[in-house]
Amino acid sequence: MKTLFKNADILLRENGGYRVAESCFLAVEDDRISYIGEARPEGDFDCVKDMSSRLLMPGLYNCHNHSPMVLLRGVGSDLPLDKWLTEEIFPVEDRLTAEDIRAGSYLALLEMIACGTASFSDMYFEPHTTVGAVIEAGLRANIQRPVLSLDPNEKPEDSYRIREAMELYENYNGAADGRILIDFCIHAEYTCTETIARAYSELCRERHGLMHVHLSETYKEHDECIAKYGKTPAKWFEDLGAFDSRAFAAHCVAVSDEDIDIFLRHGVSVVHNPSSNLKLGSGFAPVAKLIDRGVNVALGTDGAASNNNLNIFEEMHLASIIHNGYMKDATVMGADTVIDMATVNGARLQGRENCGELAVGNKADIIAVSLEGPHMRPALDKKSLVTYSAQGSDVCMNMVDGRILYENGEYKTLDKERIYYDLNRAVERLYGGD
Repeated sequence: MKTLFKNADILLRENGGYRVAESCFLAVEDDRISYIGEARPEGDFDCVKDMSSRLLMPGLYNCHNHSPMVLLRGVGSDLPLDKWLTEEIFPVEDRLTAEDIRAGSYLALLEMIACGTASFSDMYFEPHTTVGAVIEAGLRANIQRPVLSLDPNEKPEDSYRIREAMELYENYNGAADGRILIDFCIHAEYTCTETIARAYSELCRERHGLMHVHLSETYKEHDECIAKYGKTPAKWFEDLGAFDSRAFAAHCVAVSDEDIDIFLRHGVSVVHNPSSNLKLGSGFAPVAKLIDRGVNVALGTDGAASNNNLNIFEEMHLASIIHNGYMKDATVMGADTVIDMATVNGARLQGRENCGELAVGNKADIIAVSLEGPHMRPALDKKSLVTYSAQGSDVCMNMVDGRILYENGEYKTLDKERIYYDLNRAVERLYGGD
């Protein structure tokens, strides 16, 4: 399949920054970008699309998510994290079935596709249901079955969570021509014993896997770990071997300079989740310091129950302004930095080569952003528009692996009506009685 986009403005990454090439052509052959330039490329194309008043840019990366939690959107609002989890979220999650999680996964995919997501990292239980949904939808995803244990006597060989996580890895890692990658995941220091965390970290190291953790999401979590173990969560994970493999840590609101040293020593990436951290009153991750020190920082939405959406454009906007305000310096988080966080940094974190930027030879993961809305005019600085003005609803096309998944409001791979039907059944069962 050969596709040509004409009359397109194209967001290109050059020398660590971005520029917009105006009124150009971009060609796709099968799953790769084959041409970018001002002149029309030679040859015939199966499909030619006019991108006038559209900006082509890389598909976005949501590097920390619990996608089935769209079923809990709005549950427990206006509570701090510990009460939100124990009093509102956990009781609903205890009632979830595999069919509920399947319905939630499909709803999340509708939302992410329409908002321009190309790939996401997801930790939740019953993950094989999410894998199947992603394969059908056509997105990329790094999926994990989180491992936790609150039983100090539980042995690794008796952990059904470890068993399920390893079965997921063996059955699905590399599925769908590599669109599906299976990572390892320790939920958090406060939800796992040292015995289980150490054993599971060793399994990850043996398989050269990628470890995903929650880390220092709140100062309460951070301080209680120090009181319990005499060390920070980052040091706790390091000492147990979780960072002996490639790893990434979500939130990192309360990290110290010594924790950042640990990240640099092991090449740990950090996922910034500004909406979730602000909604739950967790605080501000030291993103500017992390970037200045050389840590790879990507963006995530967290689950919809603590956001309440899966819109990476919103995370870009918040990440670009809250740190400027907090640091009282308008130059702290520029558009180039934030676009990197939403694209190429996410691809790097997920271990996806030739992804995250529009370049010849790279994977054809491309979104088209409409420039026609009143909030997008005048289009004097299109790079800044992407960061400060664009909304997820401005996405008018989403292509992943050279395949268009969504265009002008139409889903090409998913049945929206069926998904809504299954969602309504799950919501009625969970909240409206049997």
